[in-house]
Amino acid sequence: SFLFRLFPLREHGMNWRAKPLTCQEIQAFRKSKEVMDRFIRAYKLMLGFYGINLVNEETGELERAENWRERFENLNRFSHNNLRITRILKCLGEMGYEDYQVHLVKFFLTETLVKETLPNVKRSALDYFLFTVRSKEKRRELIHYAWQHFKPQSSFVWGPRDKLQKYR
Repeated sequence: SFLFRLFPLREHGMNWRAKPLTCQEIQAFRKSKEVMDRFIRAYKLMLGFYGINLVNEETGELERAENWRERFENLNRFSHNNLRITRILKCLGEMGYEDYQVHLVKFFLTETLVKETLPNVKRSALDYFLFTVRSKEKRRELIHYAWQHFKPQSSFVWGPRDKLQKYR
């Protein structure tokens, strides 16, 4: 599939014919400026499809695109997009873009929990997107952020309440 070629992983996806990446292939990709430039172009293309702009290539900072309303409507209507976003997030981690992962997950947590624009993405953001983040520390920060904005807080099951309350 189109997405497999743009965002390959070390695991099997929905396309049974697609071969998972090897660690050697990932290392070769990461060393190639041309491959990594293409990867970022593909990432920006997919973000655009979802109504998101990459504001800063150094940090991975994101914002809503001008057409975000119609694109978010698409995201809310078609849940298969959530699988694609999970794949993109995992691939960002494989390719060494862990900061990009954090920004994309936080973007979706903000849109689902704070701005409440993507109600049908909320479960995927909490159940899957969050746990693609490779950095344990950043993942903890994101879980705490999600807990702070989740309603009702007493129903939050993605982290231990006692630790979330003490988290600094």
